[in-house]
Formats: sequence, structure tokens, C-alpha cells
Amino acid sequence: MSLQLNDQTRYERGLAKLAEVDGKAGEEVVAPLGDLGRYIIEFAFGDIYNREGLSLREREIATVAMLTVLGRETQLKVHIGAALNVGLSAKEVEETIIQTVPYAGFPTAINAMNVLKEVVKERV
Repeated sequence: MSLQLNDQTRYERGLAKLAEVDGKAGEEVVAPLGDLGRYIIEFAFGDIYNREGLSLREREIATVAMLTVLGRETQLKVHIGAALNVGLSAKEVEETIIQTVPYAGFPTAINAMNVLKEVVKERV
């Protein structure tokens, strides 16, 4: 499959943004996904994460909140790491998780808090 020039630029832009947000961890997650990984890089990181209007910190706050509410713990682990990479403190991530309790309940927040503890422990 050959990429058109616009697609290649979009892919490269996405790969650069992914590296900025997730460091090496993001590429390791999407690399084995083949075309699905390419779509994630192009769309999520090439298009959405490159939009103006929200900082990377704000985007990761929103992403951590959504993944918490949806109970997507595997992806939450990656994005908690990303949140820390783009400047959020562990306390700010904790507060983001706590903010989800009135809307998603305690079980999802407990699971997310355990993921946060795991990510922080791995970084020490």
C-alpha cells in the first residue's frame, strides 16, 4: 500500500505528535496494530491532537476522564502516562479521576485510581 503525499504528511505529523504526547510508549502501542495503528496515528494524533484550541494538558485531562468513565483501563494506562508526560502531576490526574465519580460511579474511579498508582509506581 503506497501513501499519497498528503497521507504521508498527515502520518508524519501524527507520529511526531504521538511522540510528543506519549514518548516511545505510544509508538509501541500502535506499531503492532498495522493499518489500525496507522489510522490512529493519522486521525487521532495527526488531525485531532494537532488542532488549536486545547493544550496537550487539556486534551489529556479530557482523555483520562473519558477513558475512566468508559472503563478502558488498558488505554487509560497509556494516557495517564501521556498526561504525566505533557505536564500534569499525579495529583492533577487523581483529581481528574475523582471528578468522574458523580457521572460514572465509584467502581470506575477505583479502577482508574489503581491504574494511576500502577503508572506512578512504574515511573519511580
